[in-house]
Amino acid sequence: MLDKIKIKRALVSVYNKAELLPLARLLKELDVEILSTGGTAKFLQDNNIPVISVSDVTQFPEILGGRVKTLHPHIHGAILAKREDSEQMAQLKSLDMTAIDMVVVNLYPFEKTISRAEVTLAEALENIDIGGPCMIRAAAKNYPGVAVLTDPSQYADVIDELSANQGALSLQMRQRLSLAAFQRTSQYDHAIQGYLSQAEKEGTFPDILSLRLLKMQDLRYGENPHQPAAFYRDEKDRPFGEQLHGKELSFNNIMDIHSAMGLASEYSEPCVVIVKHNNPCGVALGSDIAEAYDKALQTDSVSAFGGIVAVNRPIQTELAKKLNELFLEVVVAPEFTAEALQILRQKKNVRLIRWPQVNITASDWDVKKVLGGYLFQ
Repeated sequence: MLDKIKIKRALVSVYNKAELLPLARLLKELDVEILSTGGTAKFLQDNNIPVISVSDVTQFPEILGGRVKTLHPHIHGAILAKREDSEQMAQLKSLDMTAIDMVVVNLYPFEKTISRAEVTLAEALENIDIGGPCMIRAAAKNYPGVAVLTDPSQYADVIDELSANQGALSLQMRQRLSLAAFQRTSQYDHAIQGYLSQAEKEGTFPDILSLRLLKMQDLRYGENPHQPAAFYRDEKDRPFGEQLHGKELSFNNIMDIHSAMGLASEYSEPCVVIVKHNNPCGVALGSDIAEAYDKALQTDSVSAFGGIVAVNRPIQTELAKKLNELFLEVVVAPEFTAEALQILRQKKNVRLIRWPQVNITASDWDVKKVLGGYLFQ
C-alpha cells in the first residue's frame, strides 16, 4: 500500500460549492487534470479553472436532465482500478482510460429538503443523489490509491498536505477521508430510509428501525466513576441546551436535566422542578416563577442541596438571588436576563443552561435498553 500518492487527475462534481475555489486553484497550480460535470464545470470555468467535461471522457452525453452523467465504466473503472495491480492498470491503458486519483463530491441536499414542512414526496425523491454516492463509495473503497473529499470542511487540511508534499497525499489522510466518506453515505442512506419509512407508515413503528447518533462529547465518567461514558444525540432531535457558565456537564447532570426539563415542560403555568440523583425532590407551580421556586424548595430543602433546578420561565433577578443562596449543580431555564446571569455567575462551578421550551409531542420516542433488545414508546 503506497504511503503517498501524487494527485494527477481529479474528478470534481459538487452541489455545495463553498470553499471549492482555493482547492481548485491549487490543483490547477499543481497541473492536476480536472474532470467535472454540469454546474460545477461551469463554476470552475467561470473562475478560470480549466476542466475536462465528463461527457468528453465517457463519449456519452448527460441524459435524463442530468440524472445520468457519471455512471459509466470510464469513470468508475478509473476510480476503482488497484494502483499496485499491474494487470488492472494495463487493462485501463488498453481501454484508453486514465486513473482518477482524487474524487471531490458532495451530495444533493436530501436532508435539507425533507426538513421543510411543506416538502412533497416528489421533491424528496428528486433530491436523492445516485451518481454521487456511487463515486464516493468507489473512491472510499479504493483509498489505497484514491483520495475522496465529501465535505468543504476537509478542503483546508487537504490543501495544506498537498502544498507541503508537492501534490501528494499520505495514506493516513486518504484513510481518514475514506472513513468520513462511508460515514457520509451511511448518514445519507439513513435519512432516506427514515423519510420513506415515515411516508409509508405514518404514525406507526417501522419494521426496521435504524438510529444514527452523533457524538456530542466524551464525558469524564458515567453513572459511577469507574464507567467511561459519552453523550450522543439523534440527528433529528431538538438541539441540546446551550451552556452559558460552569463546569463541563457530567453523565448524571444530563440525566437529571432530562428528568427535570421533561417534567417542567408538562405545565403551562410557571413551574419549578428540583431533581437530585434523577429523583424529583420538589415540584411546584406558582403565580410567578419565584413563588414556584419557594414552594418547590419547601418540599424538601435538604435534598435540594447539590441538585438541579429547572424552570419553564426566564430567570430574572429575584429568582437568581434566591438560587445563589443554595449550592446547586445545574440551573436550566428557557432564558436568563443579563442581571440574573451576572448574579448566578458569581458561583464559579454552577452550570447554567439555556434550554428553549421543550414541546413534547406524541411523535417523540422514549427509548429504553433492556436485556436482549430495546423498548420504544
